[in-house]
Amino acid sequence: MKIEKLLFVTKFEELWFDALQSLLDLRMAGLNHVVFLNVIEREKVAMHRGTGYRKEEEVKFKEMANIRFIDWAEHLFEQGMEVGAYITVGNLVHQVISACEKEGVDLVVIGRPRQGKLEQIYSGSDVTEIIRRANIPVLVYKYLHPDAQHSERPFERPLLAMDGSPASLLSVKYLKGLKGVISEIHVMNVIEEKSLKSASGMTVQKARKEARSRLEAICDEFEGEGISAKPHVYAGKPVVEIEKAARECQCTLIVLGSSAKGSWKERFIGSTPEALSVKSIYPTLLIPPGDA
Repeated sequence: MKIEKLLFVTKFEELWFDALQSLLDLRMAGLNHVVFLNVIEREKVAMHRGTGYRKEEEVKFKEMANIRFIDWAEHLFEQGMEVGAYITVGNLVHQVISACEKEGVDLVVIGRPRQGKLEQIYSGSDVTEIIRRANIPVLVYKYLHPDAQHSERPFERPLLAMDGSPASLLSVKYLKGLKGVISEIHVMNVIEEKSLKSASGMTVQKARKEARSRLEAICDEFEGEGISAKPHVYAGKPVVEIEKAARECQCTLIVLGSSAKGSWKERFIGSTPEALSVKSIYPTLLIPPGDA
């Protein structure tokens, strides 16, 4: 699976051109086209002057974004890449999904959401909704977050969290296509606490060995592609243990499969992939089920 076209969504607050430059090693995996997207929300145009929606404010914001995109595009043209751009007014989620469909992109890159938990429950996080509705991988990039783990090559040492779902299995195929970019991958599985409460020590060890065996088979697949891979089994709460594993293994990226349509329970309390996309200090790549 190649990443030939990338949609770079920015509000010029967290994702700048240096963030995009850190992703250009994806050219070794086929990247040759970047599409910029800046969505000016109507509320921003109205609030800037406090007098309701004004067309001249929209024009000003669009021109400011256009100046930046022209400068960025010149740098990419010099590297032999194709560039496109959308500067629109409207709803962020709708515009991102629309651009994905129009351009046929292989990856969406977007900044970390800033909304508080209460606001997310009532209005929904834009980033979380994009993750749910997009049928392509989404990279939530925490580039300028104060606690973020920075790397000049975020795809260099990914942590792949496996749970046996179709999306996590597709993640293996997806990452094998990045063999020219990845230098080492850590593959892990979390045995959840609820499965340990009523289990004997022997049963727990059996579960650990079975999980380890599955991970070793996946690591063999990566090794067959020339990618160094190491298996890890953790036990506890998935969000906590995945973050811990990324830190202990000195990873640069967390990769997880993500269900395209979460259950009502997930919409209220959030799934593990969505929780990590919001809370983790690491860039988080979420892979939808697709045709796995």
